[in-house]
Amino acid sequence: MSTTATVITLVAALMAGFSGFSIFRGAKFVTDPLAEYGVPRGMWNFLGACKVAGALGLLAGFAVPAIGIAAAIGLVLYFTGAVITVLRARSYAHVAFPLIYAAPAAAVLALV
Repeated sequence: MSTTATVITLVAALMAGFSGFSIFRGAKFVTDPLAEYGVPRGMWNFLGACKVAGALGLLAGFAVPAIGIAAAIGLVLYFTGAVITVLRARSYAHVAFPLIYAAPAAAVLALV
């Protein structure tokens, strides 16, 4: 794995892990938009767990590349769903945020 791929993978894992941890912590900058978009409160822990699992999968990909690829695919799909959710809520000003999180995961796929 190249240095660039390693750095991008670490960035993607840190971003996804931070976002997942922020849901568990109940950070307003994450939970307020979820409520605004109409995401049921009962789903929040599951969504946080998906992000943390994706982050851990990216890190596990250093040892088993197939796991990292699967995790990157999962994160890209997750954040694609987040973009769709934001668009359905007609909160167009917030579309950039899930795209910012999806970009490093997509870059991991492009570099591996």
